[in-house]
Amino acid sequence: MIPASRSRAFARAILSSKGSRHLSSSPSTSSTPITSVLIANRGEIALRVGRTASALGVRCTTIYTDPDAHSQHALSSPFAVNLGAANAYLDGERIISVAKEQGCEALHPGYGFLSENSAFAKRCVEEGLVFIGPPWKAIEAMGNKSRSKDIMIKAGVPCIPGYHGADQEPEHLLEEAKKIGFPVMVKAVKGGGGKGMRIALNEQEFLDKLESAKSEGRNSFGDDVMLVEKYIATPRHIEVQVFADKYGNAVALGERDCSLQRRHQKILEEAPAPNLAEEIRQDLWEKARAAALAVGYEGAGTVECENPNERVHEYS
Repeated sequence: MIPASRSRAFARAILSSKGSRHLSSSPSTSSTPITSVLIANRGEIALRVGRTASALGVRCTTIYTDPDAHSQHALSSPFAVNLGAANAYLDGERIISVAKEQGCEALHPGYGFLSENSAFAKRCVEEGLVFIGPPWKAIEAMGNKSRSKDIMIKAGVPCIPGYHGADQEPEHLLEEAKKIGFPVMVKAVKGGGGKGMRIALNEQEFLDKLESAKSEGRNSFGDDVMLVEKYIATPRHIEVQVFADKYGNAVALGERDCSLQRRHQKILEEAPAPNLAEEIRQDLWEKARAAALAVGYEGAGTVECENPNERVHEYS
């Protein structure tokens, strides 16, 4: 599951107060529309959120840093606050403070920066702000690839075969790789964006690839814990879009084929996925719903599936 930080669900939740971001049609449900939001992001992301929010009559507060003082997003709202230093987009406490000072009811993280930070999402809730994204517990659960695999397996969602245990000794990981069978993929459990990932084609190069992945994991995410899984050399990569409310309901809104990639990053997405048997499509949708419900997801998110044409629905 890819959290709101990467779900591109830009203004989907400008719906209700008290943290509700729901799809329930129950007439007994009472909600108060959000009227003000702080956009905790920059550039095109902030502009896209701002346009949609403004179209809904929601007042937008933007933030910017000194290098962005003359950028389009900084000038897009009369309610704009300079955070100062270039790295201030990562200063969660400062951003929350600005949101409260500006009288914002909600905070939209966009994607990147603090959007996948469960501690930040939790602090927003503690400070009485609606965090427009999944619950912090869901972000925490899905932010660690090892833990998320455990959750998915328990929920009956197939996962790519591999090892994600606590023993991180290189020789032990090598033995696990042998059991899995080469080629294998080495991944940082807190990785993302294609970083902290290496492909080992054989036993001889495994330890070098492992060390390289660990080094990138430390530098990029401050964590070098790894998992090892079977590398699918020519996969078909299908992503299912899901939307869940806070009452245990989830729907699949369709799928897209994202198989064309470079350096583990998508180049082209095609929706609906072409030449996909209807029974496979429906099975993917059902498994994606199960994945969202397993972590108590709310809002829009993406479930990534590998190799569906062979009826091996393996989720990463």
